[in-house]
Formats: sequence, C-alpha cells, structure tokens
Amino acid sequence: MLLPTALPVEDMVEVGRGEEAIEEEVELGREGGLEDAEETDGEVEDDEVEEDYTLQFEGDPLGFVQEGDHEGTELYQHFERLEYEALAERKRKALQQCSRNGQAKKPKKDELLGVSMEEIEEMMNFGFRRRASSAKKRGRKKGSRNKLSPEVNIKIGDATLHYASGNYSEAIPILEAAVQLAPNLPDSYFILGLIYDAMNDRKKALNFHMIAAHLSPKDVSLWKKLVAWSIEQKNFGQVRYCLSKAIAADPKDISLRFNRALLYFELGEYQKAADSCNQIVSLYPANVEARKMASKMYQKCGQLEKAIGVLEDYVNDYPFEDDISIFDQLISLNMENSSYDKAVQLIEKAKSAFGPDKELPLCLKARNAICHAHLGNMEIAKDFLQDLRIGNFEDHYDLVNEVANTFQTLGQYHYALNLYFILSRTFDNEKATLNLNIGQCYASLSERGKAIPFYYKALSKLEDDIDARITLSFLLIDEGKDDEAISLLSPLKCSSTISDVSSTFSKPWWLSEKVKMQLAKIYHSKGRLEEFVDVIFPSVQKTLIVESMNQKLKARSKKRLSKSVLLERVKLLDDQQEDNVFRGFKPVATSSDLLKANRAKKSLEKQAALGDEKNVAAPSAGMDWQCDDSNEDATKEIQDLPLPGLLKDEENQQLLLDLCKTMVSLHRYSEALEIINLLIRLPNDRVSSEKKEELQSLGAQIAYITPDPKHAFDYARNMVKKHPYSISAWNSYYEVILRFQNRFGKHLKFLHQMRVRHRDCLPPMIINGNQCTMQSMHQAAAEEYLQAYKHQPENPLINLCVGTALINLALGFRLQNKHQCVVQGFAFLYNYLSICNNKQEALYNIARAYQHVGLVTLAVLYYEKVLAIQQKDFPISKPPNQDPDAPASHKPGYCNLHMEAAFNLHLIYKKSGAVDLSRKILKSYCTP
Repeated sequence: MLLPTALPVEDMVEVGRGEEAIEEEVELGREGGLEDAEETDGEVEDDEVEEDYTLQFEGDPLGFVQEGDHEGTELYQHFERLEYEALAERKRKALQQCSRNGQAKKPKKDELLGVSMEEIEEMMNFGFRRRASSAKKRGRKKGSRNKLSPEVNIKIGDATLHYASGNYSEAIPILEAAVQLAPNLPDSYFILGLIYDAMNDRKKALNFHMIAAHLSPKDVSLWKKLVAWSIEQKNFGQVRYCLSKAIAADPKDISLRFNRALLYFELGEYQKAADSCNQIVSLYPANVEARKMASKMYQKCGQLEKAIGVLEDYVNDYPFEDDISIFDQLISLNMENSSYDKAVQLIEKAKSAFGPDKELPLCLKARNAICHAHLGNMEIAKDFLQDLRIGNFEDHYDLVNEVANTFQTLGQYHYALNLYFILSRTFDNEKATLNLNIGQCYASLSERGKAIPFYYKALSKLEDDIDARITLSFLLIDEGKDDEAISLLSPLKCSSTISDVSSTFSKPWWLSEKVKMQLAKIYHSKGRLEEFVDVIFPSVQKTLIVESMNQKLKARSKKRLSKSVLLERVKLLDDQQEDNVFRGFKPVATSSDLLKANRAKKSLEKQAALGDEKNVAAPSAGMDWQCDDSNEDATKEIQDLPLPGLLKDEENQQLLLDLCKTMVSLHRYSEALEIINLLIRLPNDRVSSEKKEELQSLGAQIAYITPDPKHAFDYARNMVKKHPYSISAWNSYYEVILRFQNRFGKHLKFLHQMRVRHRDCLPPMIINGNQCTMQSMHQAAAEEYLQAYKHQPENPLINLCVGTALINLALGFRLQNKHQCVVQGFAFLYNYLSICNNKQEALYNIARAYQHVGLVTLAVLYYEKVLAIQQKDFPISKPPNQDPDAPASHKPGYCNLHMEAAFNLHLIYKKSGAVDLSRKILKSYCTP
C-alpha cells in the first residue's frame, strides 16, 4: 500500500492541544489496562539526545493495517476539536444521568456536569491565566483525570474478551472502531499489538506497541519489550532509541543503563559506554561492577587517568571486601600508566587489609614483583621465585609468564631464565613458546651455542614463526654455519609437500618477505650471485609492478571516487525498515563513517543533477555517449604487495641496487632495465632521489651496452638535463646520437629545447653544427660554430670547427667570393694552431685543409712537420656512465698521427709521379 508523508510523532500528539490536556489524555488512556508509572522528583537527567523519528501514516491511525477499509474523520481534525468535544461529551453524559435518576442523587460539587471546579475556572479565565506571572506546577492536577466514554469502555472490554478467547478476527474491527473514537488511547494499540503478536505478525505488533509506548511514555515494561523485539530485528538504531526512552521513563533502573552500555561496547562506541556506566556510578556509587566496566571503557578510550580515578574513589571511600578484583584492576592500570610507586602502595594497602593471617594472592605477588623490578629492586624477584618453588601455580601460567617476560624486557635475563625453566617443568603444552623465550634470553646473553638448540626445539612445533627462523639464521651465521642457515630458510625440496602446504595455508613461511630478503642477503654476501638473483628477482619484479599500478589507482581515487564506492557509503544512511510506521532512527556508526556517508550522498546528488542537465540538453538519439566509466575503475582494486616492506628502509633499497648490478654482471640486461625503469617511475616518497640518480647512471651503462640505442638515449638525455654544462655528459649523449643511422626526431626536439633553455651552453651548438656538417649544410654549420665562437673565442675546438666549415663552404658552387672564404677559414685554423702551441694534431689538420683545397705544396710541408714530431699518449676522458676503474682498451701510440700523415703524403707523392718516394713513406710509417 502507499503510505502518506511521514510526520513526527510529537506533532501528532500535540496538535491543537495544551500540555495539561496531553497529560490528561495520556493518564486517561492508562485506565484502560496500562498502569501509570510513578512520578519521581529530582530524577537524574539522561544525557542521551533523543533521535529524530517519523510516523509513517496520517489521517486514519489504522491506515497502515488495511488500506481503504476505514472511512471517518481524519486524525488531525480530531486533535483540533479535542478540547471542545471532551468537555461537551462529559456535560451531556452528566445531564443524561441526572434526567434518568431524577433528583434522587445530588451530584458532588466537584463532579458537577462531569467537570471539576478547577477546570471550569480554568476555561473561564483561559486568557488571563496565560498572562499570569505565577509559575506553573508540573505534573497532572488533582482531579483532572478524564474518564472514558462508556462506548469506548465497552468496545475495549469486548475486544479483550475476544482476544482472551482467541477470536482475533472479531477483536480487530472492534479495536479499530475504538481507535476512531479515542485516537490517543494507548490501550487499543496495545491490545492490537498483542493480537498481531499472537498471529505471528511481529512487524505489525511492533508498530502498534511502538504507538502505545509513545502514548504512554512512562511504561518501562513496554519499552523493554520493544528493546527485545528490536534486537531480534537487528535494528540497532531502534534499540538505542527504545533504551533511551526506557531510561527516561525509569532513570533508576540500572539494568537498562547496563544494557545500553553493553550495546555501545558491542558497537565499538567505548566513550559512550563509559559515560553510561558513569551515570550508574553517579546514581549508585557502591556499584562495583559499574565502576569496573566504566574503568575498562575509559581504558579502551586511552583515558587512563579517568579509568584510575573511577576505581580509586571506590577504594578510598568503601571498606575492603574479600573480592580483590577491583584492587587487581586498579594496580594493572597504574602499571600501564607507569605509576609503579602507586601500584606498590596499593599492594601494601591490600596486604594490610588481608591481615597477617591471610597470605597475599599470587596475582598481587606477581604485580608486586613486576613493579619492584621496574623500580630496580630485585630482592622481591628473589622472594617471588622462592614462593614459586614452594607453592602451587598450575592455574596461574599467564601471571608467571608475564613476570618472566617483564624480567626479559628489563634485561634481567638470569631471573627470566629461572622462571622459564620453572614453567617448562610444569606446563608441557607451552613448551614451544617457553623454548623460544629461553633461546631469546641465551641469545641476549651472547651464549649462541646454548640458544641454538632451544630455537630448533621451538621451530619443531612453531614452523610458521618467521621471526624465530630469521633470528636462528643470524645465530647460525655468527657461528659460521652458513649452509645450515641457508637450508633453514630455503623452501621444502619435495614439490608435493609444497603444494599440499600451499593449499592448506594461505601463505607458507618460505614465501614470507622477511625470509626471502634474509636468504637473498646471505647469498649475496657469500658471492652466490645466481642463487641471489633467482631468490629475490621474481618477488621484486611482481612487487614493483603492483606498486606502480597501485600508485595510478591512488592518483585516480584522489581525483574522484567511483560511483560504486559512493553507493556503498550511502547504504549506511538508508533506512532498512521502510515499511515500518516509525523510521528515521539515527544510524549506529562512528562519526567519521557518518561524515563520509553524508559527503557521498551529496556527491551522488550533484552527479544526478548534472546527469539530468545533460539529459535535457542532449537529444534522445545521443544518449548512448553518457556511459559511466566508474564500473571499470571499480573493478580495479589496490592489490597487496608480495614484499610489502621492500621500499620502506634504506637497506632494502640498497639491496635493489645490488640486485641490478648483479644482473648486469650476469649479462641479464633486459631484466635489470625493467627493474630500474619501474623504480625510477615511483614517487620520491617511495624511492629517494639519491637512489634514483644511482639507478639512472646504472641504467645508462646498461643502455650503452644493449644494441638498441633508444634506451640509451633516454638515460643520456636525463643525464644532460641534470648536468647541462657537463662536457662528459654531452660526450655520452653525442656518442648515443651517432649510433642512430637515420635522423632521430626526439634528438632534434630535445636539442632545440636545450638551445632555448641554456643559451650560453656550447655543446648543443657544436653538436648541432656537426649534424649540419654531416648533412653537407655547411652554411648552417658555420652559423652554429660562429655563435659558439662569440662565447669562447680561445677554444681550440671551436676555431677548428669554424675553419673547416668555412673551407667546406668555399668549395661549394653558389659562393661568389670563394677565395675570401678560404682565407678566413685558414685564419681560424692558424689561430687554432697558435692556441695549441704547434701540436701535432693542429699541424695535421692544417695540412689536411691544404690538401683539401688543392694546395699540395703547403700540405707536404705541414705533413713533414707532423712526421718530425713524436707525440705522447694522453688519457681519454670517460663518459659518466662508464666505470672509471675499467682498464683502457687502446693500444700504445693511439695519440700519434704518423701513420695518417704518411698515408696522405704518399697519396700526394703518388699523384705527382714520385712513386719511389711514395713507396718509401709507406714502408717507413705504415708497415709494422
């Protein structure tokens, strides 16, 4: 059925009525079968804020049961005339009674016409009393109880009889008629709820009982019943609301407040649970359980001072009883707060309360030993050990183990060992853990020989204890048992066993991040490089791939959440009880979740509004383009990393760098480049900039070795970007460019960017001029070289390049003043010769230039000067991507130009006809 607009219940009850009339109607309804709750003065006000709720019907109060079966006056019209009809009905009944009985019985003064004198005076002075300055009295006025009409009483009585007889179908119409006559009477709704409950229609029964509870808000038993039913429906918002109403009806009922505190505890609202328990303490200060629970809740909230204060007040104000649990809890809280002095004082107080005849319980003895150990007094520890040797502690393993762990944490390993050995002789089930603790104590005392057997005993039962296995491997390495440590960390050899274990457990111990990292470090330290790469490379590769994908998903999620995520968050605000009369209870969730849900709701509303605008603006034929790509994003989720801590610390990042270097030494270049590229793309908060620079340098070395120059170009370009004025970086870059057979578009674009960004940088000008020379664009090459000459006129390389460019330009066909251009070219070459101080290389270049233009006589003269000079070898600078310690591959005499000069000279002699002289030159300089 369709339900009309929901309206608040408070409005339904109070429309057109004053407070006193409302109280009269509620009290009148109690006469039909519901008892009034006693009014209490000075009640403790509950701090729970009532939540908003709505009533899901208007008009006919029974409209949610059967639609269209009832016709009559609407509910709110009854409320508007309720004040007048109540007085008129009582007046008519009184007149009828008088006419029947005659004047035999004289009515009382207070019952004249069925209305008390106070009510008549109130109606006569209605306007004046409102302006009276006297304070209104709270509660129902004496004698103002409204009595039900006989017709309503008869209907309720008949319906009750039918209900008792089990004739539910006959009772329901009678009660519906009674509701039409007296809508504010709770008895009708209550009986209807009982009938539907007997008919196993719990939903309608709860609705009717909820209406009856609101019309009689002080009926605690009814609210408790609604609490139980709401728990069955798992509607925790309604549970909390009904509990708050029940507490408001009976503030002194401790069980209700305990139930609400437990509800908050189950929902994780520890602060509210603590406040509820604190209210019980304020009502009943001697309630020990409330204080304990409040203290535990404050402890979970991190408010140790409040947790301690709640228990301290009880210990100081009330005498000690046999129950020491409150002492134990208070001492534990002080120990957690590092207040060991106060804890010792409390233990002494408990000891005095027990008296000399009774022995202090073992729990307090254990607390005493721990506190004195923290305070540096180990004499109490000796006494505790003596008591354990004498007494029986079979039921107190946790206490003794806590003391032993405390001694171990404080560095008192000998005392801890004594306790662990005492426990191991008594508790067989805990021997694995005890052996592990004993091994840790021996390892801390540097007694590795004694620690190793206990670790092996512990691992025989605790195979999946990763930390114990790694610690044992360290101990074995320190003892020189490397092979034993490797076998301890290596996976099982039997493949069938591995598959069986993998199917049983989600992640076996040999797939753990820590185990793989430790095993890889052992292999690397021992020089077993193949095993090192095989162990760690697959996990590192998968981890870096997943990490790069997660970074992309995180960047997308920061920009906009997918629609599926928003819908999932909004589900928290949806009312699951849509067909109930009462709805709109506040969702039971944390404030952060509610905030996210409200934001998601607003975001969906905005998206819906934008979607409507697009639908209106776009034609119907073009609706297919409005596809939502959020489903594709929703299918991609952030995955777990195989090695979660791979990039967290500096040691692991150094291990990755060593892995890449090892793969280079093993000639696994493609795999090394893959790892380096994945690491470089990660943000700086994952990999430091220093490590990235090292990785880029290593990647450049690998790229120069690989046959494809495209990889090398990327690294060389990055090096040039970081060091734009480094000659060695530009040499490496130019070496990569020369490996491209055709023109490379990225190179030209990058070179232009560097020319624009760094206008005073010479290497881009020279490289661009060389590229133009290789393409026989001598005029453009001369322009580039002359631009560089303006910045450094004394640079020998620039003078050489300008001279050769001008000479090559002079040999062209379009230049008119060729002789002038040749003279200018030689002027730069002689300047280059003077700057180089007549070195062999400069003389050879001038001779080659003379030979090129046809001045062979001068060329012979300079070639002879070259042959007359003996040049020493000079070291050639290495690019930054190469290893500086690598041996030189050049043969001796690689800087001497005798062979080149002699060969060119023999060509001149041969062309001029001096064959014997040509043969002599070749035999002297060009043969071994």
